Amino acid sequence: MAIRYLKEASKSPQTGEDETRARVAEMLKEIEQGGEAVARAYGEKLDGYTGEIEVSQATIEAAARQIPDKLKSDIAFAHERVRKFAECQKASLRAFETEIEPGVTLGQRLIPVETAGCYVPGGRYAHVASAIMSITTAKVAGVKNVIACSAPHGAAGINPAILYAMHYCGADRILALGGVQGIAALAFGLFTGRPADILVGPGNRFVAEAKRMLFGRVGIDLFAGPTEIAIIADAAADPAIVAADLVGQAEHGPDSPAWLVTTNEALAQEVMRRVPDLISALPEPQRRSAEAAWRDYGEVVVVETDEEAAQVSDAWAPEHLELLTSKNDWYVERLRNYGSLFIGEETTVAYGDKAQGTNHILPTKGAARYTGGLSVHKFIKVVTTQRMTREASRGVAAASARISRLEGMEAHARTADIRLAKYFPGEVFDLKPN
Repeated sequence: MAIRYLKEASKSPQTGEDETRARVAEMLKEIEQGGEAVARAYGEKLDGYTGEIEVSQATIEAAARQIPDKLKSDIAFAHERVRKFAECQKASLRAFETEIEPGVTLGQRLIPVETAGCYVPGGRYAHVASAIMSITTAKVAGVKNVIACSAPHGAAGINPAILYAMHYCGADRILALGGVQGIAALAFGLFTGRPADILVGPGNRFVAEAKRMLFGRVGIDLFAGPTEIAIIADAAADPAIVAADLVGQAEHGPDSPAWLVTTNEALAQEVMRRVPDLISALPEPQRRSAEAAWRDYGEVVVVETDEEAAQVSDAWAPEHLELLTSKNDWYVERLRNYGSLFIGEETTVAYGDKAQGTNHILPTKGAARYTGGLSVHKFIKVVTTQRMTREASRGVAAASARISRLEGMEAHARTADIRLAKYFPGEVFDLKPN
């Protein structure tokens, strides 16, 4: 195997986890013990905000008046596509009952969670698309209470575009809280009296860690920390597009990995030549973020074969993965680990992030090895049902009793025994495991 790093990251997505974990644990404990007053105090300290926490209808209407019609149209466009895709996902699930043998009927039911907490990042950038992705999907799933929150900007409160998108997509209640305090308020039901059954939405490392720590008490969509991009490219790729797409994700923040693996060293060298110039041409603060991300987290790997490229990519398990090769169909069949796959030059991560229709809340930090991104399925519990006739108990009860006794679970076995004795009086059954 010939895998060479022309550029190797000095940091990994796990860098700084211990410090983050300690800070988040402290904040969650304080907020849980102190309740709304402590959450409000953190909002004032970290975001300089002293206004209403639950956003009023009057504030929502005022935000709508600030939004230009073109932006409203774009939000409607993206919402419609995300909604349609989510509806198709929902249609792929179905409730059913089936008689697997005479008298034994098994089934599944689809039950939406009661309350979803949707976190919408609002710090460095106005993530309108995140409001569309999370809230729209929850509503399509049939969630009864969708509570959204986003970080306020000082006395101005939540960014008007985010607030408009939240309301347009159907949020039932909106909180002006960001960061750990926002996640805590959703999880503990602060200001609404409705603790979330599931927390969804991307965020910085503190938000991601807060969700991870709360998992178990509440559900979470997935581990969605700082965004990642990987590109698999070969000699057929356009280096200008490869470089632009890497920088396009690096601007998210100083801890956003951008990775390239290629079978063509000339392409790799040309991309590495172009990236710094593209970054220097960005305005601030995007330039600072992209510089740090590329310096500390960027990687460029040259391999000899397509199989090696696939192995490198699957080891990264990237959030976003672009295929810019002459063998895209082969890679589609071969690859296993990614959050969302962008096939060919004609699509790009930005399309999926903003308005293409698929969801942009995706697994990071290697979580794509075991989960996909946010979908209606995350908001729906698939629960099973079973019903039987008395006659069908004959075989199931005897087998259950024997297996239970083999395991040493006598009380389990006796729940089968009592039914056999009631339904088939006078019959003798072999209820011992051997």
